[in-house]
This record gives sequence, structure tokens and C-alpha cells, in this order.
Amino acid sequence: MNKTVIRSIGAVAAGLLLIVILSIATDGMMVKMGMFPPLNQGTYSTTMLFTALLYRSIYGVLGGYVTARIAPFNPIKHAVILGLIGTVLSIIGAIACWNLSAHWYPVALVITALPTCWLGGRLRKMNI
Repeated sequence: MNKTVIRSIGAVAAGLLLIVILSIATDGMMVKMGMFPPLNQGTYSTTMLFTALLYRSIYGVLGGYVTARIAPFNPIKHAVILGLIGTVLSIIGAIACWNLSAHWYPVALVITALPTCWLGGRLRKMNI
């Protein structure tokens, strides 16, 4: 495998890891602070779900930005690939966890995965 392909894979993997790590860490912090119930031990209110959607969307933008920053060429394409991977993972998560929360939440995660990563890539391309 040549260096460009390795850098491309690494760029997308870095963005994905960033999103996953930040999301899990924030979820844990919200539980420790008493803002979210422990996993599988309570119901999430609309406010809690909206809060989670908000910070996960911010992390999607950040992941897209980092991916575009590291990408060896065509930064937005790399960010879009990250968004497509996020969409697939969100669909899998929505199917697996469909009855754990209000249905709008997993649907919103599916819908926002691609545009948030694209926005991160676009911001990087604009040098913001």
C-alpha cells in the first residue's frame, strides 16, 4: 500500500476515533454529573436526547475537520467518506437500539452524520 492510501485511511480513522472517543467520554461525564441516567437504568427525556444530539453533531463537525486536515488530498471527499461511515454506523445503532429511546433520536443521528462531517471538511477547506 502506498503512503497516500495509508494517509487517507489514517485521516478517516482519526476523525472516526475522535468522534467515538469524545462521544463516549461526554456520555460518561453526563452520567457522572447526574445529567443522564446510567446506561439502561432510566429513560432519557427529550432535553437529554437533544443535548446528546447537539454535542454529537459538534463532534461530527470536529471529526470532519480533523479528517480534512490530515487528508493528503481532496479534504472534503475524505470528510464525506467519514460521514458515510458515520451514517452506516448510525443506521446499525438505530436498528440495534430502536426501542431504547424516542425514535426521533436515532433517526436524527442517521440524518446528521453526513452533513456534520461535510461541514467540518468545508470549514477546513475555508481555513477556519
